[in-house]
Amino acid sequence: MKRYKLIIVGLAMLVTAAASAQIINVKAKVPFSFAVGSSMLPAGEYSLQSLGFGHALAIRNRDANVTKLVLSNVCQSRTAAKNRLIFHRYGSSYFLSRIWTEGSSFGYEVPTSAREKEMARNYPTEEVVLLALNR
Repeated sequence: MKRYKLIIVGLAMLVTAAASAQIINVKAKVPFSFAVGSSMLPAGEYSLQSLGFGHALAIRNRDANVTKLVLSNVCQSRTAAKNRLIFHRYGSSYFLSRIWTEGSSFGYEVPTSAREKEMARNYPTEEVVLLALNR
């Protein structure tokens, strides 16, 4: 009997996690190089896709033949009016921070890297918003 209860609780947790996950499949032109985690990505046209397990994202720049996989966190706000990429800018350095999808109150938040924390101590934070299109 205890085993069946554990299975039911486990399934309920999976369903809850899946329901809170949003599917991302957008593209955006990023006019500056930026950091994601410990990687620097060049300016260019990017596609961003959720990978369907956990909160993993694939960030691709086909022109530069670059793909970065990122484990993100869920964040919540009021319903997003547009698909948006939010960057933090410190001096001339940009860091991808959050991704919002139109019509959803849930988004993806990229964990803050050690480099970004260091930059935040030395420069004021400016938020840069880029609109993204559905693919």
